[in-house]
Amino acid sequence: MTTPPTAEPHPGDAVMRAAYYEEQGPAHKVLRVGEMPVPEPGPYEVRVRVAVSGIHVGDVGKRHGYWGSTMAFPRVVPHGDGAGVVDAVGTEVDPSRVGHRVWVYLAQSYRPFGTAAEYVVVPSRHAVELPEGVGFDQGALLGIAGITGHRAVFSGGPVRGRTVIVTAPLGGVGRAAVAVAARGGATVLATVRHAEQVDDALRAGAHHVIRLYEGNMIEQVKEIAPGGVDRIAETDLAGNIEADLEVLTYNGEIATYATSDADAPLPYWNLAFKNIAVQFLSNDDFPESANESAAADLTAAVAAGELRYPIAERFPLDGIADAQDAAERAGARGRVVIDL
Repeated sequence: MTTPPTAEPHPGDAVMRAAYYEEQGPAHKVLRVGEMPVPEPGPYEVRVRVAVSGIHVGDVGKRHGYWGSTMAFPRVVPHGDGAGVVDAVGTEVDPSRVGHRVWVYLAQSYRPFGTAAEYVVVPSRHAVELPEGVGFDQGALLGIAGITGHRAVFSGGPVRGRTVIVTAPLGGVGRAAVAVAARGGATVLATVRHAEQVDDALRAGAHHVIRLYEGNMIEQVKEIAPGGVDRIAETDLAGNIEADLEVLTYNGEIATYATSDADAPLPYWNLAFKNIAVQFLSNDDFPESANESAAADLTAAVAAGELRYPIAERFPLDGIADAQDAAERAGARGRVVIDL
């Protein structure tokens, strides 16, 4: 960007309201809202007037300093996901993009300036056309969670005719994984911890629901897939690895994006003897081709009504500290957004 987000506005500058932090810590201690210069798009970039900023646990983790993360920039405007309208383009971008509704992803990946602002600049390829009839709030929630869910399903290749387990199917990543796996032709088994989640998992697109609260997960899976399952989109590798090994077929795959214990040992020989592939996922560094494939499939799924995120809470920009705290608590109840 030609105007760094650390700059303070000067007289005559076009300004916007934005949230930011200059140190890591608790939301109400470090988050501020103020005026900053409106950014200008550089080559291959577009500027989006943000309508809705989506919050993901990864945004909260960066602000807290979880997972050993540090601040790479002196001032950070948070949130990687959002949706709005393209209002300016840089060189090498078709000017006809101005006025188009888009959803954006990776806005704050290796960049200081995210979507918790009235304007955001992103690479043009990270601003994806938002279909008519799809609200900005849904578009604002597709990015981090949706692309991770897609990668958890497709990192090993197509799934048509395969059997896929999606753990935590009502979370941000899980809902996307269920939708794209079903859309891709897989038989989808979703695991739930509470009886009241069964219908929600089926409405999300799962073909079968594994009721963990009944305590016989392995038997339930084998009744549906006696030959074993092909892939698992795993939200807790450490907690579920033993059960995963029991239900996976030989040459099966686990794609994991979280764990309850980062230092837990893995049962190496049991994995090796079944030729199990384990794919570790971190959204910031997927291949660009995987991001683009995910963006296309997620856009199609949300346009078809196959992927919908319930909104747990909405906040104005001034309420960003409360919004980030709410995002940590929301879980399967839904997602949290900021309306601009």
